Amino acid sequence: MADQAFFNGLHQANSGYAQARRQVISQADEARNLSKRAIFALHRDDRAAAADLLGQARVRLGEVRQAAEELPNLVHEGAYRAGLEEFVEARLFQDFLEKGAVGDIGEPGVRFDTYLAALADLTGELQRRQVRLATERDMEGVRAVKEVVQEIVGQLLMMDLSGYLRTKFDQAKNSLRRAEEVLYELSLRS
Repeated sequence: MADQAFFNGLHQANSGYAQARRQVISQADEARNLSKRAIFALHRDDRAAAADLLGQARVRLGEVRQAAEELPNLVHEGAYRAGLEEFVEARLFQDFLEKGAVGDIGEPGVRFDTYLAALADLTGELQRRQVRLATERDMEGVRAVKEVVQEIVGQLLMMDLSGYLRTKFDQAKNSLRRAEEVLYELSLRS
């Protein structure tokens, strides 16, 4: 005969986890969306809107981290990892535009693999920025962006990346190739 109290406890634990998981997915998706919108605002040089959007995303990700204090497996949810990765990418881009450098963004709960994926994705945003600078005929800016993308790819190249991160690295290499092409084309026209 089955211990009904045992099964009731399992049912309650599973229901509670499923409810918390749905909330984490919702909050993480919202953080990812807010971060994407912040990147778009940064491309339009609307830094105030980007800062506001990133502040909202930070709050959502903080709520997920709080929920994960009781249920640690929640931080391994794909939606949370995607939201955090997009947020880190946006913060790296914001820092680059404000400080001209790429480095630690000083956010809690960011693991090395999240940084690596976000850095690889950042090269695409930098390359888009470079295209804008090229349309403005800003040769110095185009060259500076290419050098930063090259430096990021060079740093990633020194690591033995595999799986998901290897795919991200391959995308970063393509961003570098495009950045080199933009610089080359602009130099021919100058």
